[in-house]
Amino acid sequence: MALRNDSQHRPIHGASVGKRMLQGAIIGLILISFFLVGAGEPDPSWLKLWWIKPLLVVPAAGALGGLFYYNMDHLRAQGGWRTALAYSISLVVFLVILWLGTVLGLNGTMWD
Repeated sequence: MALRNDSQHRPIHGASVGKRMLQGAIIGLILISFFLVGAGEPDPSWLKLWWIKPLLVVPAAGALGGLFYYNMDHLRAQGGWRTALAYSISLVVFLVILWLGTVLGLNGTMWD
């Protein structure tokens, strides 16, 4: 009787892609919310609803970062140093995507 290796039949992804994207979007929403609450009085030359753009763009960028994290599950599942590399790359890429989303979201208002 041959032994079956359960690691070959176990799913690689620990959570669904939607869950990872939602987690990234929530992180982005919390980040930009704290930034906007502490912003103070807006410049009168800005549009009345200027804050909507960053509240849409930054969570969308966070969701893309969550998508990247989800796609790195294949590398994380290999174990060893590849797991550490996957976590490191995922963190760096997530932070870069979130930073770019913040810049795009605040472009034309707080960051001219």
